[in-house]
This record gives sequence, structure tokens and C-alpha cells, in this order.
Amino acid sequence: MGQAINKTTLDNGIRILTKNMPYARSVSMGVWVNVGARDESPSENGLSHMIEHMIFKGTQKRTAFQIAKQFDAIGGQTNAFTSFEYTCYHARVIDAHLEIMVDILSDIFLNSVFDEREVEKERPVIFQEINMVEDNPEEYVHVLSGNSYWGDNPLGRSILGTRENVVKFNTAIIKNYFYRFYQPEHIVISAAGNISHDYFVDLVRPAFESTEPGNGFPKRTTPEGHPQVNIHYRDLEQVHICLGTKGISITDPRRYTFSLLNTILGGNMSSRLFQNIRERRGLAYSVYSYVSSYVDTGIFGAYVAVQPHKAKEVAALIIEDMNKLKNDRVDEMEVKHAKDYLIGNLLLASESVDNQMVRLAQNEINFGYHIPLQTLIDHIESVSEGDILTLAETLFQKDQLGLTALGPLKNKNAFGDMLKT
Repeated sequence: MGQAINKTTLDNGIRILTKNMPYARSVSMGVWVNVGARDESPSENGLSHMIEHMIFKGTQKRTAFQIAKQFDAIGGQTNAFTSFEYTCYHARVIDAHLEIMVDILSDIFLNSVFDEREVEKERPVIFQEINMVEDNPEEYVHVLSGNSYWGDNPLGRSILGTRENVVKFNTAIIKNYFYRFYQPEHIVISAAGNISHDYFVDLVRPAFESTEPGNGFPKRTTPEGHPQVNIHYRDLEQVHICLGTKGISITDPRRYTFSLLNTILGGNMSSRLFQNIRERRGLAYSVYSYVSSYVDTGIFGAYVAVQPHKAKEVAALIIEDMNKLKNDRVDEMEVKHAKDYLIGNLLLASESVDNQMVRLAQNEINFGYHIPLQTLIDHIESVSEGDILTLAETLFQKDQLGLTALGPLKNKNAFGDMLKT
């Protein structure tokens, strides 16, 4: 737990963080931008994700094939992802190839040309990605649930964007968005593994220090939740259901209690939902609770896939388990087991250079400082049964619970008035 954490801030505001893990043979590096789908206007929806794709499609000195070939030639792994609040371009190589990884990631991030021919070729790829999500009902019902709960706010849209938007994106639109949002004060570069901080900074600085500060950043709007019942008909074997209520932000002091509440309700195989709905009653194969937290708000929900004629019964069972958490204090041993589960997962993740690279960046973006692993453990251990009861009472209000269903249900009143009673 005691590996050195170091941070350097360049004159233009770019922050560089490293964690030295001397026992590792690899280094994981990420270039993070604190911008994502929630920063897009309706007509821009999907641009952050489009840029994530286009970054790998050629620079002023490398073609898309050369980028892929050079990473493959050193046995490296590289990828990127877009979320609602940030975008990350990352790679992992053995420590001997650190210089090559830094050179390639710096090049694609700073010198991508966004060639119009590559844009044309990438559009159908993104269309297929949208199709893939829509073809997966478990994934798609979460998109529909977010749209139902957050409405017109950017958090209610798909990170992938719409087909109507993607077909309009061209080089000029992409470049305009890139230079407007990819400002140095919103960039964090993190690395973890067998690495020297000073040496890493010396590698990164020449490329990134010339990036000029931007002209401000658009303010994010905190949405109000809109709990409602929405049924989306589709000819499937199962009904996929998301039950959601407003959660808490990723920086809320109650986040440790929130994680324990999620674990107890449906976060693992010994959780209440898994045991009650799958193990004891055999009503579902997949059932779990989940947390979607952002810098200023969040959702706490539960997902299940069931036979259509069991949909109402299972939804009622989930609500019943939620109500039990707000009406009855959780047993001390159940809380202890949830704490052990979370702490065990944290300790296992701490051995991964990829996970530690992510932790460095997310702590910096969300809090502005590093939170030691032992501090997290101490906070988890300090949560009481009363804290969990109080939070459950706050979250599980009958007028704040929404339901989204995807499957062979034609009657919008299929779930009756269970959410209002």
C-alpha cells in the first residue's frame, strides 16, 4: 500500500501523476480529458465518442495501420473509452517499451489529423456499435432507463450518439469540438507500474507543455430526476427491467455507505436480490443492483430479466427488498461481510497497474488529490448499520422510484400502481 505517488503540474495546467509499483514488469499509461457526453449539446451528442475512435485513425507522421502495427510490435495493449464525464486514451506495455508508448500516445492525442476519408470509413463502424447496444437488451434497457429518468439532460442520452448526428459529423465539426474542449487544464496524464516519476515527466513534458490553455469550459447542468414508468415493446423471450431512484454524487461523503448499501442489496452472489430472486425462488438468471454516480448526482438502481408473466411479481419483490432496507436495520454480520467484500476487491485491484492508473486519474479529476487505499478502507470500516438505514430511508422514497421495461409487454399499466403504494 505504500508505493510512491507523485504529481507534477505543467505551466499550462496539465497534471501528470505516477504511482511506482517496482515489483511490476509493466507500465500502464492513460491520457484523460475531463470531458464527455454530458458536455455535448443535442446536435453534438456522440462527438466525444466519435473523437475517441478518430484519435487512432492517423496523425501527421503515422497512419492508422502504423499506429496499430507499432503497438503490436512491442506486445502492447491500447484502447480508449468515453463516459459521460471524461474520455481516456490508454495503453500498457512492458517497462522496457515505456518511451515508445509515450511517443505513440502523445502523437495520437496531440497530432491526429481527423482525415475526412477516415471519418467516412469510421461512421459505419459506429453505426454497428450502436446496433450492437440496441441488439443487447440488457445493455439497451440501461440506456432507455437513463433517458427516462434524466429526460432532456445530456445524462439521459446515449454516449454513442444518434445515427442522425453521426452521419453529419465531418472533419471540421470534429476539429472544432476537439480544440474547444480538449483544453490543458482539463487534461490529466496518469501512469502506474515500474516507473520513475521524473523520467516519465521528462518523456511527456516536451510534447504536452506547448498545448495552449483554452477559453473556459461550459458549465454542466445538474438534472432533476423524473421517476416514471416506461414500457418499450420488443419481441423477446424475456422482459428486461430497470428500477431506479436518485442516488448520490461520486464525491458525496456518504459514498462509502452507498457502496455498502449496493453490495447488500444486489452487489454480489450473497446479496439479498440474488439470494431472494434467483437462489430461493428461481425467477431469474441475472439480477443485480447498480450505482451510476457523477460529479454532482447519480442513480441507484436494480436490474432483472424475467419471463413476461413474472415481470410484475419480480418487480414487486425488488421493491420489497428496497423497503426492508429502509425499514429495518441491517444485521451487523451482514454489514461486516459487505465490508470484507469491498475491501477485498480494493486490495485485489491494487495489484493491477491498469486499475492503479485509473485510480490516480479519477481521484485527481474528482477530488483534486490522491486518496490512499488505507483511507478508503478506514472509511468503509467506519460505516455503521445506522448509516445504512439512514441512507436507505433517504433514497428509497416511493414517489422517487422509476421503472423502465424492455420486452414483450404491450400494456403500459403492466406493473399497476406498485410504485405509488
